[in-house]
Amino acid sequence: MLKATCPAILVAAPASGQGKTTVASALARLYTRQGLTVRVFKCGPDFLDPHWLELASGAPVYQLDLWMTGEVDCAQRLHDAAQIADLIIVEGVMGLYDGSPSAADLAQHFGLHVLAVIDAGAMAGTFGALAHGLQTYRDGLKFAGVLANRVASAGHADMLKVSLRDPQQWQGALMRDEALTLPERHLGLVMATELTDAMLRLDVAADALATTPLGQKSSDDLKSWDVVFDSPESKPALEKSLVGKTIAVAKDAAFCFIYAANIDCLRQLGAQIVYFSPLNAAELPACDALWLPGGYPELHAQTLARNTTMATSIRQHVQNSKPVWAECGGMMALFDSIETVDGVVHAMWGLLPGQVTMQKRLAALGPQQLDAFEASLEPPEPLRGHTFHYSTCTTDLVPTVRTQAAPSKTLRSANGKGEALYQLGAIRASYFHAWFASSPAAAARLFLKDSV
Repeated sequence: MLKATCPAILVAAPASGQGKTTVASALARLYTRQGLTVRVFKCGPDFLDPHWLELASGAPVYQLDLWMTGEVDCAQRLHDAAQIADLIIVEGVMGLYDGSPSAADLAQHFGLHVLAVIDAGAMAGTFGALAHGLQTYRDGLKFAGVLANRVASAGHADMLKVSLRDPQQWQGALMRDEALTLPERHLGLVMATELTDAMLRLDVAADALATTPLGQKSSDDLKSWDVVFDSPESKPALEKSLVGKTIAVAKDAAFCFIYAANIDCLRQLGAQIVYFSPLNAAELPACDALWLPGGYPELHAQTLARNTTMATSIRQHVQNSKPVWAECGGMMALFDSIETVDGVVHAMWGLLPGQVTMQKRLAALGPQQLDAFEASLEPPEPLRGHTFHYSTCTTDLVPTVRTQAAPSKTLRSANGKGEALYQLGAIRASYFHAWFASSPAAAARLFLKDSV
């Protein structure tokens, strides 16, 4: 494969909550409306921002993380995108230099141009100092300029622009406007698919961005952000270990934390994917294995509890010794009950003994890897992923294994340990979210009957 060239920017910020997703989505929507082919990626393991980015660009959004997804995977996806796109947008994670690897690490590794989005609602001259610091803190980082967000007035915008050492770095200002704010809740942004006016919100944001220097760039202007992406290393062909297997994947408002790359990986392994809704369907579709991904079962606990025919169908699947992989929210639904933050207890599917209790604060966060499902059975390479949840579980089950924090990383959790992986009959369950492509052989074993 030859090298590929494409304009590519990383939309970053000094901290979370500055408006990165709004700006990245608005930019994608604006240029997509103009007929350009835009490909968008999300830095880090986030599930929610990609829903907005996908709606804006009209194309699947993949995660890029130098540790979780890996350098080779990132290179492959960026190279593939550069071959067909007029513009590549990568939304950063947290602050530009936060975490290890950080968004800055990703930008520097691949030569992406950094656009800094700064919430300037409560600052004036300091805006220039902050922009200068973001640009110069690390040598060699390419800078595409700075956009001021949540600005009070045109006069305020002028003050911010004047504060910059280099006026050419000014990419404009977005005014303070509730219409430009995407709704949030405890795990992050509300999914675009849950709102009837999601596209309208993106169009309003795109219209606002169209009045800025950033939004007025022509195709020729965008070439100043060109990046040459090298041909990625070739990967060994995957063993088609899931040929002939049908995997049912829960997908609805309660179970929605699904990496597009995970579905791709299962299909590359030979599996057929069928989706179903535990909220609305009466029973499982015909399948050989079941995947219950994460999501928001706590927000839909009453509906899930009422769907007794689905619970019966899943129970029959387990009794037939067919594999189940349940991640985070999927695992929560398998326990006896979920107690919400207001103290209401909802009966769940009762396939795992124990109770789940929602917390008001984050219970665990951090990159993780799963070295083995059983002490005597190690995969060729560990499954990488992450954990992020607001609930805790109480159970008499003894963990088969625990995940390990990524090397040189810190796991934020109440017990300071990695996430437990529980196994009961055909069920494997954990708070751990896996990135299947990090170890396809290990991912395949989650869905094979002879491995449970």
